[in-house]
Amino acid sequence: MKKALITGITGQDGSYLAELLLEKGYEVHGLVRRASTFNRGRIDHLFTDPHMVKIPLHLHYGDLSDSSSLLRILLDVRPDEVYNLAAQSHVGISFDVPEYTGDVTGLGTVRLLEALRSSKLPARFYQASSSELYGKVKETPQTETTPFYPRSPYACAKAYSFYLTRNYREGYGMYAVNGILFNHESPRRGENFVTRKITLSIARMLAGKLDCLYLGNLDAQRDWGYAPEYVEGMWRMLQQSEPDDYVLATGKTASVRAFLELCFQHAGVAVQRKGSGMDEVYVDTRSGKTVAAVDRRYCRPTDVDLLVGDASKAKRVLGWEPRTTIDTLARLMLEADCAALGVALPA
Repeated sequence: MKKALITGITGQDGSYLAELLLEKGYEVHGLVRRASTFNRGRIDHLFTDPHMVKIPLHLHYGDLSDSSSLLRILLDVRPDEVYNLAAQSHVGISFDVPEYTGDVTGLGTVRLLEALRSSKLPARFYQASSSELYGKVKETPQTETTPFYPRSPYACAKAYSFYLTRNYREGYGMYAVNGILFNHESPRRGENFVTRKITLSIARMLAGKLDCLYLGNLDAQRDWGYAPEYVEGMWRMLQQSEPDDYVLATGKTASVRAFLELCFQHAGVAVQRKGSGMDEVYVDTRSGKTVAAVDRRYCRPTDVDLLVGDASKAKRVLGWEPRTTIDTLARLMLEADCAALGVALPA
């Protein structure tokens, strides 16, 4: 039985990856941080499902800021594969905590790589890179060879991790790969990420618990896919005979505004757009109430206008392709948030 160690197992991607690897017969180990509140909601079902009572899932306390815990866990687990998904992963928040973001998202990667090198374990290593690396894009669509131009502390930390991973591969002969994943969403997305913020807020509106949703840059365009499909791509990267870096993306782009309007449509809320810039609002045509508005507090010092990836290499080498459209994704996420609040969407 293969063993895998996942940092960030309690996050969106970590939880889906754990499910995938367990289905494939792996013994899965996860790195978790000690917190004063219980933070394992995304993987709790793996322990409570009566059909998975005896699943080989083990959690270990540790932290990417603590080298000794990383080495200890590696030597205890002796994994065949290591997936580094842990990070301070919110772009907007990285402007507020740039030093912490650099420490965990950037230096955390070298601590883990160095612990793996020092342990002399022949484990294959996956580094979660990000489309935010491209920032102020130099070409469209973006590929594995497109130059980076990071535009946030988060993206800068990810650039450091990307090059460190490549350096350990070339310098020490380690099997280490970077997955440059474009935006991927799901009902397990964190509530402060824009897609989930939209679906959860609209669900609360339908439940009578919220009047208006406030957002930042509605013109930002992203390449949005479905997270469970993307973790399969991560796994496929570590099954190749030679390590390499890959872009995972849908190749299609949509603005935050388009996602917002799709969600209102699925919710059966007819809206009218009024104003522009900082004065832009969406008004419910039936009630006349403002249900969405732009708020300067959610705008970033520097923003990324357009990201859209070319995953042709992943398709050719890995046999990986995205299947879920943004329309399906919006409804899937909205349905999940509505169900949690006891609200039914229109058929």
